[in-house]
Amino acid sequence: MLQLFVSFWRSVLGVNETQAEAVVTGAGGTADSGPAGGANAGKAPIEIKRKDDSMNYVILGNGPTGVIAAETLRKADPGASIVMIGDESEPPYSRMAIPYFLIGNIEEKGTWLRKTPGHFDAHGIQNVVARAVGVDATGKTVTLDNGQQVAYDKLLIATGSHPLKLPVPGIDSPNVHTCWTLADARQIAAKAKKGARVLQIGAGFIGCIILEALATRGVKLTVVEMGDRMVPRMMTSGAGGMIRRWVEAKGVSVHCNARVESITPNGKELVAKLAGGEEVVADLIIASAGVKPNVAFLEGSGVEVATGVLVDERMRTNVGGIYAAGDVAEAVDFSTGKRLVNAIQPNAADQARVAALNMAGKGAVSQGTLAVNVLDTMGLISSSFGQWWGDPDGQTAEMMDEARGRYLSLQFKGDVLIGATSIGLTDHVGVLRGLIQSRTRLGKWKDYLMHDPTRIMEAYLATAQAQATEPILA
Repeated sequence: MLQLFVSFWRSVLGVNETQAEAVVTGAGGTADSGPAGGANAGKAPIEIKRKDDSMNYVILGNGPTGVIAAETLRKADPGASIVMIGDESEPPYSRMAIPYFLIGNIEEKGTWLRKTPGHFDAHGIQNVVARAVGVDATGKTVTLDNGQQVAYDKLLIATGSHPLKLPVPGIDSPNVHTCWTLADARQIAAKAKKGARVLQIGAGFIGCIILEALATRGVKLTVVEMGDRMVPRMMTSGAGGMIRRWVEAKGVSVHCNARVESITPNGKELVAKLAGGEEVVADLIIASAGVKPNVAFLEGSGVEVATGVLVDERMRTNVGGIYAAGDVAEAVDFSTGKRLVNAIQPNAADQARVAALNMAGKGAVSQGTLAVNVLDTMGLISSSFGQWWGDPDGQTAEMMDEARGRYLSLQFKGDVLIGATSIGLTDHVGVLRGLIQSRTRLGKWKDYLMHDPTRIMEAYLATAQAQATEPILA
């Protein structure tokens, strides 16, 4: 299944196999600085290596965004000092690889972003285990959880996000976990044994990538989702309903339009009470109800924050010398022109490169954050792109062939494709993204697609090739 997903991403992004594997095993933020506090509180200062008379770059976060930015900086500025700070003791790793670790497809080291021993040292990148608790933009220093101050010339905030804590009585009970870190994964692996009763709260993107790993371990799985369908913030009603029926046919119990009101320990069991009064008894509960950007440490820094750190098309914040990228950044959306946090790997990778190039004075510009959602739910691969939910003044073409596991929704504004959702149609997903991102005028082909959405490849070949997705150099 891992190799199938790699092949799928090759089609989506038009990259080689190595790059596609990096996307699959490198999504989301990892080992990033989060809320205040940390393992280094009260400890001795960490030795920070510096180069005389060179630019001093500091990156907060050593997940995929931080790693890509550090490596881009090294290429753009070979003589610079680069310090990358993350708050987990493991080597920089990928959260998106955790389900493959739980399934048993890979060992822990298979989650590492860079497998070669000494990779970061060999590239002159110092990887520091610490947590940022404050930023002094005037003095150009970052305060770590041990009280130490680290100076910078240019700073990148790539601190990712953290799981939302549900306001549910009993959520802190033993055997209630998130699935966000390798430490979480180890605890889940120890308890999610064959036959164990597992309740998963949330059927969004995070929940669905965990779902297959749990089912593969042979647990008795129940999923509770507040929305009216699975993956409600990434899939149309038709697609979300189809995914639900797919997993139910594989033995997963799904409750939509439902919420957990309380969790009560009962001996070794946990009793979750749902809003309608129904009770679900579980041995293990996994909360996967969304994430929130790690921005608390920026209070008082002068860096402007809404939901995430506000950035422009060059990933600059409102404070000179400070940039942000990845799950923590709030940028302009390609489709709507509105600001949002788009916590997906292609976006994080693009923003990391743009930020690093601008930090090094190379002048890169982002086209805007574009929704590119790809999900593997127990073998059913689904995707959504751009303004997949449509436009009030637009038109929709929809095709469903549930018997063959196929679904396609196309969203138009005029004769331009602005969004798409697909299930089971993996051959032409790169075409969908290309047409959306290039804003190609389809002309008469729009009418053809309204009657038969599956002719999307013909429409692509007859109109225009997708524009390049690499950052645009100014």
